[in-house]
Amino acid sequence: VQLVESGGGLVQPGGSLRLSCAVSGNIFSIYAMRWYRQAPGKQRDLVATITSGGGRNYADSVKGRFTISRDNAKNMVYLQMNSLKPEDTAVYYCNAAPPFGPFDWGQGTQVTVSS
Repeated sequence: VQLVESGGGLVQPGGSLRLSCAVSGNIFSIYAMRWYRQAPGKQRDLVATITSGGGRNYADSVKGRFTISRDNAKNMVYLQMNSLKPEDTAVYYCNAAPPFGPFDWGQGTQVTVSS
């Protein structure tokens, strides 16, 4: 399985970005999928999870600001990020949750929140 993240960039505080993750393979719909992020010098943290049935969970730091979604017909996972803060600056990655994942990590997409 290959994972390709995109959609990052530079945005001002309070702005929005939508991240996308393309997932290869034929059984994407059964994976629970996750978004993670890793800030410089820090560990990779879980941001959001969406189950195969569409259930969602979020880290406390992003609740009410971020929304995870998926399109099983396109093998895509998305992360809508609103009201961005400087502390959201990180490289964002997607991956499958256990038991099917995690797979080899993609290159990630850089999100920088700065004025």
